[in-house]
Amino acid sequence: MKNILLLGATGSIGKQTLDVIEKHPNEFKLLTIAIGTNIIKGIEIIKKFKPKYVSVINNKDALLLKGLFVNIEIGFGERGLINAATYVGNNNFKHIVVTAVVGSVGLVPTIEAIKKGYTIALANKETLVTAGHIVMDLAKEYNVDILPVDSEHSAIFQCLNGENNKQVKEIIITASGGSFRNKTREELETVTIEDALNHPNWNMGHKITIDSATMINKGFEVIEAHYLFGLPYENISTVLHFESVIHSMVEFVDSAIIAQIGTPDMRIPIQYALNFPNRLESNFGKSLKLQDVGTLNFKPMDFKRFPCLKYAYDSGKTGHSMPTVLNAANEAAVNLFLKKKISFLEIENIVYENLTNHKLINNPSLDDILSLDKEIKENILSKYLKGEI
Repeated sequence: MKNILLLGATGSIGKQTLDVIEKHPNEFKLLTIAIGTNIIKGIEIIKKFKPKYVSVINNKDALLLKGLFVNIEIGFGERGLINAATYVGNNNFKHIVVTAVVGSVGLVPTIEAIKKGYTIALANKETLVTAGHIVMDLAKEYNVDILPVDSEHSAIFQCLNGENNKQVKEIIITASGGSFRNKTREELETVTIEDALNHPNWNMGHKITIDSATMINKGFEVIEAHYLFGLPYENISTVLHFESVIHSMVEFVDSAIIAQIGTPDMRIPIQYALNFPNRLESNFGKSLKLQDVGTLNFKPMDFKRFPCLKYAYDSGKTGHSMPTVLNAANEAAVNLFLKKKISFLEIENIVYENLTNHKLINNPSLDDILSLDKEIKENILSKYLKGEI
């Protein structure tokens, strides 16, 4: 039995993690959840899975839940999120923290969970993008496994099993192309939020779907891969693959390429991370039949068409505080787009402007990163919302 501490239980990854737990009740026990502001869905989860600890964002929601569930510990805010990531359950069980919250809010809870010695099932891209050097050093210090949940990184992780990492020539990360993969730059000038959220292959949360449309999500994955697998950026490439059945590939020095192929269903990599190194039977849906897919298509990545991907590569290569700026500016810009305060193409303009104007901080500490993240977001939001915050 494994204790699962689930941060972001009401989001897309969170819900699919709950599906995995429900299908394997003899393998996994939901110990804690963090549910943000979706209290109605949170109540459903609490009644069904009976976690020991629940965290929400607001104190008023915490008070409501305390009145409904007198035998469950309730917390709120940053402290509550940290408690949800570090809660001590049955010490005979392994503790796995699924970091499925969106944004840099997942960084500190992940760090604190590592310090507890808990395994990290990482679905929060921003953790490694903003502070990869700190997180990976801590994981090594505390002998903690960081298991990737993203389908691309899970694919790479599986391709590398049993292989000599020193013999890797290149990691090839596939990309669906997002909602606007067939649109020209001119056509992007008039796209709407509804257009952007209509992903052709995956059912994901709002932010990651927008990030997929700008392709910055793929850039975040490149930075993550750099830290997870220890390869320089020159050895990490991206390719458009419209069908999303090859989730990523690894080329070795002898030119052999190993690919991980499967149905585009996030429950498969989630389950793999939760039960690594063993596999569990899956009955989530129809198995992939390549004869039904017929043709697999690939196209080279165009940095002019997807400038945010180039910004991510450049930020990763520069390192230090630049990836923190990349992430913070993007989070704020996507927030504004979802509030209908800016157009779709203004997202990349805001990211570029902040990267260009940033004065690099060498080897930023955690405090530096948190302060910079807050400063950039506040500056951008105050500029565009003008008192509406």
